[in-house]
Amino acid sequence: GKSPHQPLMETELEASRSSPERVKAYVGLGSNLNDPETRLKQAFEALDRIPRTRCLERSRIYQSRPVGPPDQPDYLNAVALLSTQLDAHRLLAELQHIERAQGRVRNRRWGPRTLDLDLLLFADLMIETPDLVVPHAAMHQRLFVLLPLADISPELRIPGLGKLQDLIKACSDQGVRLLD
Repeated sequence: GKSPHQPLMETELEASRSSPERVKAYVGLGSNLNDPETRLKQAFEALDRIPRTRCLERSRIYQSRPVGPPDQPDYLNAVALLSTQLDAHRLLAELQHIERAQGRVRNRRWGPRTLDLDLLLFADLMIETPDLVVPHAAMHQRLFVLLPLADISPELRIPGLGKLQDLIKACSDQGVRLLD
């Protein structure tokens, strides 16, 4: 048989790197500028073009009042379920690339934006690094995230937070409604 010497270990590692498991990731989409409905549709298509990633499902589109400065239009929000072989940080980089391609400029905190893509959940991992926190911070208090999530996965459990349906029940009414 083969003796387990160092080079073999490395090639096994390389193999696992090049064909990792597919994991499920949920991405929140938001827009309130420049024809938000078209922006979200384009974003869904762009998500499906991320390398080694497929967009499996799209939620319905919801309309919500802005979080932050009130002197801006209402938001449209949705959620996409992705299947990806990228790791969470690489996926985040791809999301930021799509935001930039659609003209996102991060200037004012909670200010209006052409497109906002948030990595909400990645597999059942809890990640806390300087540039990425998963599950997304404050998502459990935001119906414009929870309701579209429930469209796709009503039985979802959120790592560290519990059942999606319980989180929805705990939220106050936030004026979030389906876009007709």
